[in-house]
Amino acid sequence: MDKKVKVGIWGLGRAGHNMHTREIEANKDKLEVIAVCDIDAARAEEVGKKFNVPYYSDPEKFLTDKNIDLVAVATYSRDHIRHTRQALEAGFFVLVEKPIAASRAEAEELVELDKKFPGKMFIRQNRRFEPAFQHVREIIASGILGKVHTIKLCRNGFSRRDDWQTLLANNGGQLNNWGPHLIDHALQFLNYEVESVWSELKLLAAQGDAEDSVKIIMKGKDGLTVDIEIYGGNALPSNVYEVYGTRGALQSPDEHDIKMRYIEPDYELKPYPVNTGHPNGFVFADNASIPWRRITVMTEPKFKVDMNSCYRFVAETILEGKEYPIKLEQALAVVEICDIVKSQSPFYNK
Repeated sequence: MDKKVKVGIWGLGRAGHNMHTREIEANKDKLEVIAVCDIDAARAEEVGKKFNVPYYSDPEKFLTDKNIDLVAVATYSRDHIRHTRQALEAGFFVLVEKPIAASRAEAEELVELDKKFPGKMFIRQNRRFEPAFQHVREIIASGILGKVHTIKLCRNGFSRRDDWQTLLANNGGQLNNWGPHLIDHALQFLNYEVESVWSELKLLAAQGDAEDSVKIIMKGKDGLTVDIEIYGGNALPSNVYEVYGTRGALQSPDEHDIKMRYIEPDYELKPYPVNTGHPNGFVFADNASIPWRRITVMTEPKFKVDMNSCYRFVAETILEGKEYPIKLEQALAVVEICDIVKSQSPFYNK
């Protein structure tokens, strides 16, 4: 193989055209777009000419292009598994967009394909490498916030969305759109040890019949609760990250900055006897003497990655044999949580 991975993009919507091409360009020392395919012939021609590469509206012809090394499956959600199978059987490496499947039972085909074509399939959870997520994890691991008991993850806004992703027939809805990203984050915070899941889906502002608002509360076995909000009918912004621990807390309103308030690390929180007699006004234990610190830091994790890094890791695995950091079993765990959420909602039990 050449020094670059040659990518054929299958599906040229928001993800395939606007995201995949940008991420490939950000890693142009390791990858290049070599062909594109879309069922809309005019769209395929437009993008093909933009990148000066062969373009196809017939998937069968696209899958005979032997210049391709890696097929990026960015088609409709309902077609991800079928197209992944076709690309693997045609002999290509495959990068699968989320959602990887509509259910865990459906995803079993991916498990079988992974066994049949070992090392050929990659899962695209590109927000795994979001800098703010990485930095928040590093802060939690430092222990400066004490024992973390609650984490809140939000992606809220107000949108009267009216495209195919608002339709249940297309596996649309926010659970399949933003859901896999934040559930993936939550599972890592919980170390994949989930004790219970509560959820609620609503349709508030979008024009289709799929949910545009998702609320999921996941409780871990060590007492940690992760609260996920993806609201399509929220007219005021929310903090993207909130983390609360026994010695402090952090908030990130926009992924760019992280605000923290925490107790000086050298200060010992000693136990105090409970006052069972007459209360001393509002004087409690050592509240007045706790040395609080307040800082705001820019989002700059030590692990230097961003949303473009997913493609870089794919290329390094193909070209250099490095281990790809996103495991199929981790992606399957995301689908299993989605199954639980769907089982709790009338949207999916009509």
